[in-house]
Amino acid sequence: MSKQPPWYEDGLPHIWLPYTQMKTASPPLAAVKTDGTRITLADGRELVDGIASWWTACHGYNHPHIREAVQKQLEAMPHVMLGGLVHEQALTLARRLCELLPEQLTRVFFSDSGSVAVEVAMKMAAQYWLNQGVRGRTRFLAFRGGYHGDTIATMAVCDPEEGMHSLFTGVLPEHFIADLPRDDESETRLDKFLASHADQIAGILVEPLVQGAGGMVFHDEMCLARLRRLADKHGALLILDEIFTAFGRTGPMFAFEAANIAPDIITLGKGLTGGTLPLAATVATSKIFDAFWSDDPSHALMHGPTYMGNALACAAANASLDLFESEPRLLQSAEIAKKLTHGLGHCLGLPGVRDVRVRGAIGVVELDRIGDMNALKRRLVDAGVWVRPFRNIVYLTPALTIGGDDLETLTTAIHSVLQANRP
Repeated sequence: MSKQPPWYEDGLPHIWLPYTQMKTASPPLAAVKTDGTRITLADGRELVDGIASWWTACHGYNHPHIREAVQKQLEAMPHVMLGGLVHEQALTLARRLCELLPEQLTRVFFSDSGSVAVEVAMKMAAQYWLNQGVRGRTRFLAFRGGYHGDTIATMAVCDPEEGMHSLFTGVLPEHFIADLPRDDESETRLDKFLASHADQIAGILVEPLVQGAGGMVFHDEMCLARLRRLADKHGALLILDEIFTAFGRTGPMFAFEAANIAPDIITLGKGLTGGTLPLAATVATSKIFDAFWSDDPSHALMHGPTYMGNALACAAANASLDLFESEPRLLQSAEIAKKLTHGLGHCLGLPGVRDVRVRGAIGVVELDRIGDMNALKRRLVDAGVWVRPFRNIVYLTPALTIGGDDLETLTTAIHSVLQANRP
């Protein structure tokens, strides 16, 4: 590695990086600038970003409309607590989100991250029953292949075998983990399970269409329709974790739209602010909110992140929604799907490639295994792209604004690296 700037050399010994065994991992790259779909490094190299900073930068980096909105809000008021106060950006964003969602989803609770948004959804669902005097419905049903966050509560509803959180077995609360109802037979099995355990289950939690960090596992619209049907039959709340899948990532604005269903609670994040500031939202139906509307103080939802509804973040989110209204993001997602299908399709037949799949602006090459992860990442950087494989997956989730040339650079780099060097 070339000589790094002083801030890198001085600061690296003091930072703790995410999802990283820092003793053995390759040193992180020093980024100094972003623009569109490009990341510039301190040594002058420029990388085409294939994952939009963990799927957040849906409009690309440094979009002028979002930047202008944040600058304007910064001059007026960067933040004010939502404890006893409200402000225009938060109320406007809450209204706009509800207008985009099915009419029964009417109440928005803001938080700082996707994990917290899911934890809030779980807390809402459990307290929904408690506020009505139902004491037994405190557990959740989630699914193999799923990932819902890194907090103690959300780790407990991730796939217990996927490896990220298996170390915490025995520490985490125990919930029910089942197979997704992909066909009539598996729906029947899940129906029987729910019939036996419905009086313990507060809610059913699922990532619609694509289970992201658990392995980029896809399922179809009928799977969601089955879950909605089963939730209704057994009186459980259906919680859709759309932290990853919303805002055009799977094709439609929200993944659940493909199945023509509506959730009882939905969580939103990642692309909510266009990749600029941390913000997430948990949106619930009027039916759920009404269970908290009471003269009894103990029936209130006792949760409140310090920076919830941050004015700068809400301004960015409102600007991001402007762009979905004024620019053809969903059409761009559909076009990306076509190009990913073509570009990554060339990887089929390469040694070690098990599967290639595409859904919206998500492209996945699944391998038998990745032997030397650090070496694979280095080869991709050497090819001029920023792609972060995990487990046995090499995937692309680019900005919805990515140009054809940059997208071809990404797919060509993945094909060339996998062809030349079996991971």
